[in-house]
Amino acid sequence: MNAAPPASRPGPTPSPWRSLLGWGPYRGAHRVALRAGVSVLVPLLVLTLAGRLELTPYAAFGAFTSLYGRQHGRRQRAGMQVVAGGFLTVAVTLGVAASAAPGTRWLVVLLGALLGAAGSLASDAYRWHPPGPLFLVFAFAVCATVPAGLTTVPVAAGVAALSVLFSLVVSHLGGVARREPWGRPHLPSPHFADAWSAPGAATHLVRHVVALGVAGAVATAVGWVHPYWAMVAAVTVLSGPDLSSRLARGLQRVVGTLLGLAVAAPVLLWGPRGVVAVLVIVGLQVLTELVVGRNYAVALLFITPLALMMGQLVHPAPVRPLLEDRLLETVLGAAVGAVALLVVPDRRAGRVTG
Repeated sequence: MNAAPPASRPGPTPSPWRSLLGWGPYRGAHRVALRAGVSVLVPLLVLTLAGRLELTPYAAFGAFTSLYGRQHGRRQRAGMQVVAGGFLTVAVTLGVAASAAPGTRWLVVLLGALLGAAGSLASDAYRWHPPGPLFLVFAFAVCATVPAGLTTVPVAAGVAALSVLFSLVVSHLGGVARREPWGRPHLPSPHFADAWSAPGAATHLVRHVVALGVAGAVATAVGWVHPYWAMVAAVTVLSGPDLSSRLARGLQRVVGTLLGLAVAAPVLLWGPRGVVAVLVIVGLQVLTELVVGRNYAVALLFITPLALMMGQLVHPAPVRPLLEDRLLETVLGAAVGAVALLVVPDRRAGRVTG
């Protein structure tokens, strides 16, 4: 999976270069890692054993639900996950529907850019943690580029929804173990008007459309196989409360991906398949969640092979072109996102945003 960078808090922001060496607090990361690991393991293992590998991407994106609300109480976390899981299911469904349309590659760029802006607004309105539309864009774009017919749409939606529900169950297991009384999820109230009227909010939404559109269009025109990697990298740069933190995340994305490819290469050359591949994916997911809140660049040592292994699970591809594509598209997306930030001055301060 492609984990989102940790949420930033208002206050002094270190320089982009110093952020590579920063190490945040632990904050019970093992609990998040355990929830994420179980949420990914069970659906992927069931589909693999059933011989339905083509459905594993939809289950994986539904399992992204487990990554929301990592520092919230159980009821608040469950409520945030209900909303985020609904959005993820919609993103998967739209992606599969788009895959059946003519001119899909260019349609993905257009709709992905618009979804990035809409997801950013929803993130601000619901105050998602982690913030931003990264998971929505990633889920939509991947599902849109996987060949599928219209008959696959309800199946994909069902698989994603079931994976979301399983993540919600996992989210409550800790309370069951502690014999806490069950409580209905505390659904967050959206504040779209506040999110839209915030200083610079409209400008930032335009940035999403432009940056994701340009990154995806260039990657598509060049003929790269995974143009959505450039779009995801651009989303990463646009997430954060201020210019410095956003540029820092872009730098972390590029440096972390470069180092992560060194980790990914031997794993991909080993080429695990089936159940073994699922276990490797789950292990990488757990390692990611243990460190993503502490240092995003370090987390990318595991995020990079994780994302590539998910693709190899369904559609194995030659390793060297895959590694090159990942690096080039990441650099492209991060560069486009940074240019978008620098060309349009940031007028917001002290506010976490998607």
